[in-house]
Amino acid sequence: MLYAILCYDSEEAVASWSKEQHAGVMARLGAVQDKLRQQGRLGPAASLVPTTAAVTIRKSQEALVLDGPFAETKEQLLGFFIVDYASLDEAVETAQELARANGLGGSYELRPVSVLQPGGL
Repeated sequence: MLYAILCYDSEEAVASWSKEQHAGVMARLGAVQDKLRQQGRLGPAASLVPTTAAVTIRKSQEALVLDGPFAETKEQLLGFFIVDYASLDEAVETAQELARANGLGGSYELRPVSVLQPGGL
């Protein structure tokens, strides 16, 4: 089963990290990703640009395009991992490992993936 591990945190908090803090978090997350890659469990993963660069399309009779994120939230979606595990419990263990690597704050949401279109990029 494929699971999406969605990474949420405060963009403001993450933006306040020093270059050294950011590099440390990225190195720790990279170590977890390398382990998952070696195990053949890691699919696509992405870090997202801050929500200030986002555009939201509202569904209605005619599409409405809004600048930035639509919902006001304390935490924003910062990125995601697609992982392959036989059970949710195994995926939870990986999300917990990512959370430890990331340090304080934020959250990780797990969702089973129903369809994955690999695309051509």
